[in-house]
Amino acid sequence: MKKVLKKSVLCFSLLNGFALTMFAHFGMIIPSEPVVEQNTNKNLRLVLSFSHPFVEEGMHLEKPERFGVFVNGKESNLLDRLSETEIMGHKAWEIDYSVKSPAVYQFYMVPTPYWDSSENCFIIHYTKLVVPAFGNEEGWDKEIGLKAEIVPLVRPFGLYAGNTFQGIVKNNRKTVPFADVEVNYYNKGKQVVCKNSYLESHSLKSDQNGVFTYTVPAPGWWGFKAFVPPDKQLKHDGIPKKTYVGAVIWVFFDKWTEKRDL
Repeated sequence: MKKVLKKSVLCFSLLNGFALTMFAHFGMIIPSEPVVEQNTNKNLRLVLSFSHPFVEEGMHLEKPERFGVFVNGKESNLLDRLSETEIMGHKAWEIDYSVKSPAVYQFYMVPTPYWDSSENCFIIHYTKLVVPAFGNEEGWDKEIGLKAEIVPLVRPFGLYAGNTFQGIVKNNRKTVPFADVEVNYYNKGKQVVCKNSYLESHSLKSDQNGVFTYTVPAPGWWGFKAFVPPDKQLKHDGIPKKTYVGAVIWVFFDKWTEKRDL
């Protein structure tokens, strides 16, 4: 087993239960830069999608119900600034956002519920991304109050591959003990190939305090998704259907670069 793990550091077992058939859906907010500094572009291009990040298979994302950013505790509504685009062959959304001052920018998306006809259910992923600017890192651990939210216990930026990430799973601001958590790598360009489908995703549980822990093996964008109980069932054609609610956060892990590689 240890030999298999060493050979497949980017390949993991699929989340059991319904996610075995739901194939690792993730709400996604991916920026053009993971951090903003004086020597980087001050205009972030943010792309919002609903996809299977490891296998790069997209699904249509209708215009979100809410999209915005929290900066220094103040919320700005950015929904009307979204433009339709296409990611992985499906409808997605994008925005050019100008970063003007040192702060921690917490972007969030509350999607329109996605109807999955093949699974006869709705899917809602409350998705979050944290981007620091100009050396400021104050407030990265602040909860912004989404219905479902992962509140980081480790600063969610300035991380290297090999670092450990921890977060608290929240549902209506209350911790969720023993929540199912799924981790997925954004395998852009399909650079990583796994030997079988069980090696494409990693599943774990939060502890009795709602805290989960995961050590990332390789650089790139990693999505962490925790499932929480829905507040109510939504209806499709007048019939109540199961609703799966996830809290998602995207975190970038950088490559360790030694001087000789510069």
